Amino acid sequence: MPAPDANGLAARSREALVEGGLLAAHIPAFRPRPAQQALAMAVGDAIEQRTTLLAEAGTGTGKTFAYLVPALLSGLKTIVSTGTRALQDQLYHRDLPRVRDALGSGLRSALLKGRANYLCLYRLEQARGAPRLATRDQIHQLQRIVAWAGRTRLGDVAELDGLPEDTPLLPLVTSTVDNCLGNDCPFWSECFVVQARQRAQAADVVVVNHHLLLADLALKQEGFGEILPGAQAFIVDEAHQLPELAAQFFGEGLSARPLVELARDAVAECRDVPGALPVLQLPAQALDGAARGLRMAMDGLPARGTRYRALYQPAVEEALHALDEALVHLRDVLTPLREASPGLDACHARALLCLTRLRRWNDGAASAAMFDDVHVEDADEATLAERPGDDSVLWYELTPRGFRLQRTPLDVSAPLRAHREVSQAAWVFTSATLAVDGSFAHIAKRLGLDAPQTLLAPSPFDWARQALCYLPPRLPTPAAPAYTAAVVDALLPVLHASGGRAFVLFASHRALRETAVLLRASSRCPWPLFAQGEAPRHVLLQRFRESGNGVLLGAASFREGVDVAGDALSVVVIDKLPFAAPDDPVFEARLDAIRRAGGNPFRDEQLPQAVIALKQGVGRLIRTEADRGVLVLCDPRLLGRGYGALFLDSLPPLPRTREIADVEAFFAAPPATIPAGATDAALPLPESRPS
Repeated sequence: MPAPDANGLAARSREALVEGGLLAAHIPAFRPRPAQQALAMAVGDAIEQRTTLLAEAGTGTGKTFAYLVPALLSGLKTIVSTGTRALQDQLYHRDLPRVRDALGSGLRSALLKGRANYLCLYRLEQARGAPRLATRDQIHQLQRIVAWAGRTRLGDVAELDGLPEDTPLLPLVTSTVDNCLGNDCPFWSECFVVQARQRAQAADVVVVNHHLLLADLALKQEGFGEILPGAQAFIVDEAHQLPELAAQFFGEGLSARPLVELARDAVAECRDVPGALPVLQLPAQALDGAARGLRMAMDGLPARGTRYRALYQPAVEEALHALDEALVHLRDVLTPLREASPGLDACHARALLCLTRLRRWNDGAASAAMFDDVHVEDADEATLAERPGDDSVLWYELTPRGFRLQRTPLDVSAPLRAHREVSQAAWVFTSATLAVDGSFAHIAKRLGLDAPQTLLAPSPFDWARQALCYLPPRLPTPAAPAYTAAVVDALLPVLHASGGRAFVLFASHRALRETAVLLRASSRCPWPLFAQGEAPRHVLLQRFRESGNGVLLGAASFREGVDVAGDALSVVVIDKLPFAAPDDPVFEARLDAIRRAGGNPFRDEQLPQAVIALKQGVGRLIRTEADRGVLVLCDPRLLGRGYGALFLDSLPPLPRTREIADVEAFFAAPPATIPAGATDAALPLPESRPS
């Protein structure tokens, strides 16, 4: 293989990251890592050659610096997209400035979020004039927002420390694509969203999150479209999340909240239009009542299900019809009032959009323009009743006070591929969890990548010294009624050895609740116990960190995006292999589509998805070179089924044991080598390896 061009981007990126390089000279905690340098070179090559790179960077690789260095050295307009707003803020406010200062780069950067993250001055004015705040706390919160509005420069609601995440005030003072007045807004020249877009247009590096990136790709008009065409490089961090998120954005939905907000806003807009209130008040009340009536009619349904399952209930069908009538009535009443004010014109457009989406879902049909390639020859009548085309499924989801009617495409690879090709830019997809047993085939297919460049950058951790994998013996099959109790019995000796300090991650909320009951009833559990659902996630994590010896019980949302370094977390327990719930309507339809196409749903979808989910959970254990901990994998299928080897081979090279004495020795006297009873090779599998 020829040596890289010394003046090329790859070589310059590596030089910045080696011993004595720019980052080592300017960032005190920086330590050179060969895997980081390899990743930076691969990113540099992809940017320079305008190709696509798929790279797994193990925990501790330093992947953020590895892609920021070549991005900044390239001087090209670069979009960096990450998984959540919290990661976006961390990247923009902490990592990017450190790398930029170390390189001495003069490139301009900008942070851009979706419009719902910015204060809307027009809607704030509407909220101040409407006597509809329910509690004294809400009145106080609005006063805080008003005071902050007078001094904020960016209008980013993340600046409002202490404001509850679920406060009903935020939807009142932020805009959506549907209710934004655009150029007709009297506050257009002061709009924080417009200003954020302008900063992003002028910047060389723009930090976004996946929701915003996908909203634009799906033409949801989040206001980012004028910036994307100028980008020459896209870096997608936490790329394992992209296919599922893309399915949401390339579909369409109608939920209770926009309907209730439309009814409320239609009345609020009457304030400045004489004679409008008597005409609009009853139709708006009827819409509000119809939305709430549909939620009541769906009360007896499972939390998620297909459209067919919902329409099987006559009460739901009647409620959908009532909602349709209410939207038609409001639309018709708004039609002659459209010219009276921009706000009423916008309400008319929103009513029309809601009606269109409701009918597409309710009729089981969609506009032909929404589907690029529909094949129905092999579909039976029942399948067609559920899907407007082979590539979509119609389903619903219920929340405690609301609902969502959704159309979701089953395969987003084609639109993702099309957008990449149109961009003619470099694309880098990276995450700590992309490969399955060293292969990128599954994620590449879902992202629509044809023969991308790939790189596996292993974690630099000393797994033989820092970690141990314990597979408890003699556990029953996960389907056994006593399985959760058996897991608790196997877990308690581990917790006694570690002194608590554990995450216990569950495949189901039912098992989580059962375990919480069993541990709280046990005299052998003296540690503080924190269970998901008993407080907001960030509150549970804060309490867990502060406790020093707590045990946190969590489900899927705790498998990723959680970083607890140091002694507070020394054990991660996985109760079952995280196969997706078979009753999820979208997942079920995806498996059915694979089956009808001649594939194997378990091998092609369920297994690789579960491997990636398991890797995410395991990644919570060791976060730095100083961390030590034990991974407890309870599911006996890891050694009793042939596919168990795929899971184990996809994990970092942890030494494995089945002896609790090795766990006790690990915590009692931190060994410099592998415990005597453990092995750095895979445990022997049974001779019979059923699929």
